[in-house]
Amino acid sequence: MADTLPPGAIHPPPYGVVFGPRANCTLDICPVEISVYGYRPSLAANISFIALYTVAAVVHLYLGFRWRYWWYTGCMLIGAINAIIGYIGRVLMYYNPFNFAAFMIQIICVTTGPVYYCAAIYITLALSINHLSPSISRFQPRLFYYIFIPFDIISLIFQGAGGGLSTTSAGSSKVGVDLALTGLALQVFMLLLFCGLFADYLLRYFRQSKSSSSTIIPSAVDPTRLRLFFGFMSLAILLTLARCTYRLVELNQGYTAGSLVRDEGLFIGLEGVMVLVAVYCLMVGHPGLVFKRDQQKDRASGISQQELQEYNNLK
Repeated sequence: MADTLPPGAIHPPPYGVVFGPRANCTLDICPVEISVYGYRPSLAANISFIALYTVAAVVHLYLGFRWRYWWYTGCMLIGAINAIIGYIGRVLMYYNPFNFAAFMIQIICVTTGPVYYCAAIYITLALSINHLSPSISRFQPRLFYYIFIPFDIISLIFQGAGGGLSTTSAGSSKVGVDLALTGLALQVFMLLLFCGLFADYLLRYFRQSKSSSSTIIPSAVDPTRLRLFFGFMSLAILLTLARCTYRLVELNQGYTAGSLVRDEGLFIGLEGVMVLVAVYCLMVGHPGLVFKRDQQKDRASGISQQELQEYNNLK
């Protein structure tokens, strides 16, 4: 950490450990400039994120009970809870920027949240294609289950392993940074591929709906709501892609030594706000708001007939 000190900065005392599992610095004995971020995370911003993610979790839970899309609700809730825990870690770092446990909590939880939102988006589009017009799709909907979600899990493993190696080595492990970079690069690549497939389907779908004498939009689906649904889902995807690209560039400079790591404004705007807005977009992009489903449950299994039909279609 000494190499990253700005000119004129106060050095820690000889017994002070700035970063890592054995860190013993506090604001009483070490200047904030030599902490891993070089600043005290904004208390107001992080409490606001905690409150807004709590609201998002409550709304998504309500929509889950309202529309019975439990897989979607589960992904959104896990992502929101992850974010809440992560921003609690940043609140703890406000009181002690040298708190290594809090640093690990926020690195793991804030970073992994978008993986769950992407899983929700992938499954939603697969079901949308089956519900609307599977015949015009260039690819089978099961592609999102068998390719995109496994690659998301692989990306998560790489990022987690890289983060663990890098942080436990006080940022000195190049292997850790390389692993995390590989995971993030894979996530960005898969998101770009998904954007291309998603855009292709939307263009073909709406082009055919305009040119066909009989609309291909099912009568149960309101065209205006359908456009809102796809519009907000598209916005959520683009925001998530922008956030992942930012984290890729940031990590390219390392976990502890880069200038982007020490820019809280960029973190709040490109990590915090981007992902939070995407989560709220996915309220409008909720499949239950567009696709009507049979709420009658099979008494033995508790599964709706629509869920069974959607599952069988994906086989």
